[in-house]
Amino acid sequence: MINSEQVPRSTVPFGPQHPVLPEPIHIKLILEDEKIVEAIPAIGYVHRGLEKLTEKKDMYKSIFILERICGICSFMHALCYCQGLENLMEIDVPERAKYLRVIWGELHRTHSHLLWLGLFADAFGFESLFYECWKIREKILDIMEATSGARVIISTNTIGGTRRDINSDMLEHIKKTTYEIEEALAYIDKVFFDDNTVLVRTKGVGVLSKKDAYLLGAVGPTGRGSGLPQDLRTTNYAAYGDLDFEPIYETDGDCYARCKVRIRELYQSQKLLRQAIDQMPEGEYAVKVTQKPEGEVVSRVEQPRGECMYYIRGNGTDILERVRVRTPTFANIPALVHMLPGHQLCDLPVLVLSIDPCISCTER
Repeated sequence: MINSEQVPRSTVPFGPQHPVLPEPIHIKLILEDEKIVEAIPAIGYVHRGLEKLTEKKDMYKSIFILERICGICSFMHALCYCQGLENLMEIDVPERAKYLRVIWGELHRTHSHLLWLGLFADAFGFESLFYECWKIREKILDIMEATSGARVIISTNTIGGTRRDINSDMLEHIKKTTYEIEEALAYIDKVFFDDNTVLVRTKGVGVLSKKDAYLLGAVGPTGRGSGLPQDLRTTNYAAYGDLDFEPIYETDGDCYARCKVRIRELYQSQKLLRQAIDQMPEGEYAVKVTQKPEGEVVSRVEQPRGECMYYIRGNGTDILERVRVRTPTFANIPALVHMLPGHQLCDLPVLVLSIDPCISCTER
């Protein structure tokens, strides 16, 4: 019998270009046969210097820059930034704007999770399921196009509220669509929950204990899949304080649990959309801003992938002195590296996708 210390080791690069990766991340893998014994991540392939660019543009133009950190969660980036400046300048945002932010925020969460579900299905070879997930997502993109003129980067946030309103007819259409999405989800979630192939590829794979998730700083569905009931929406930003919901979490900590959290959050988002529409107040959706930001502030929101944090420092002019962003994928990479050793090379694509990595967010 060969001692494990005598098994020859090999180094295999995974990424930055790989059929299963939506974005460029490079992981240097140390293998014993097909078993991963060490993983070393490397990023830096799509750094664009967006934080530095905000020091050259005024605070309103910076909204459009920061939205392009990530297209999929662009609305949340703009919300976190605008919310931080509003807190710094002590601006009272109209109640209607807060509810509109919830609606567009949950639409983004829905389309992000559906996009991820499709990619996850494709990772274990279910191409027809991939198309079904993205077919449902088209309903959300159609709504965003109808309410903003764009399908992904909608640019509806501004300092002091929102740039646009949503009329009552469109609100009713959104409410009707939430029921259609729930019906379509009920048709496909059985595959993710019960199919034997999915269970074999995800159950017990990439287990992250609750203790490790906490110590490694895992956020979003990655942390909640390990039993951490942390969801920044419970801090009551925007209009979430007026809505009835609780953080969704699972306790198994594997790829299956992280998938289950996201599917359950899809149903939760539809309920939140209906609540926000039913409770939508009348009135203005933006206020005129005359103040200049001076001082520093930290703003946080719950993106589809987890906690997003903005540090903003103003010097009393239109141009900010510093903007620093910490994104959820950056927080989840240590957990990913911790999970990889001990697994087979064939488990790697599903395991990496289970944290829903957004590398353009991480590198900015």
